[in-house]
Amino acid sequence: MKLKRTQLINIAIILLLALYFFTPIGFHAKVYLNRLISHNPVPVEERAQQFLEDYDFKLVNSKGTVVNLKDYKGDVIFINFWATWCPPCVAEMPGLQLLYNAYGEKVTFLFIARDKKEKVSNFITKKNYNLPVYFESGFTPKTLYSAALPTTFIIDKKGNIVVAETGSADWNSESVHILLDGLLK
Repeated sequence: MKLKRTQLINIAIILLLALYFFTPIGFHAKVYLNRLISHNPVPVEERAQQFLEDYDFKLVNSKGTVVNLKDYKGDVIFINFWATWCPPCVAEMPGLQLLYNAYGEKVTFLFIARDKKEKVSNFITKKNYNLPVYFESGFTPKTLYSAALPTTFIIDKKGNIVVAETGSADWNSESVHILLDGLLK
C-alpha cells in the first residue's frame, strides 16, 4: 500500500506531537520555548496591589530547618512557587539564579518547590544552583495561593504585593533590578 503525501505529512505531524508531549525531548523543547517567550515582569499598579496580612506561612528546607514567613516581615521578600516538572519553571531558573546572586544578601528569597524533595535536590545539584529552596509545611496564605506554576510574588517592606506574576519571566532584567533597588531604599 502506497501512502499519499498528505498521509505522510499527517503521520510526521503526529510523530512530532508525540515527541513534543510525551518524551524528554518535548520537555526540553518546552523549556527552550518558554525562555524565548519570557517577558519582563510588570509591577502591579498601586491601586490594585494587595496587602499581605497573613505572614504565618511555615516552610521547611531539604535539611529539615523550619522557617516562617513572619520572621521576614519588614524585609523585601521574593517568593517563587515552582516545580521540576514544570517547563516554564525550569526555563526561568537561570535568570532567578542570577537575580539571587545579585540580591541574595539584600532581599529575602524563598523558592518554594511543589515537588518531591529528592527530585528537587537532584535538580538543584545537577544544575549547580544554590537557591534557598523550601517546601510548604503549613497552609499557604490565601493572598499567596495560586494553582498555576510558576507564580512569583515580590513583597515590599510594608507588606504590599508589588509584583504578582504567573508564568515564565525574565527575572534578571534591568527593570527587575531597578524595582528591587527602589524597594530596598
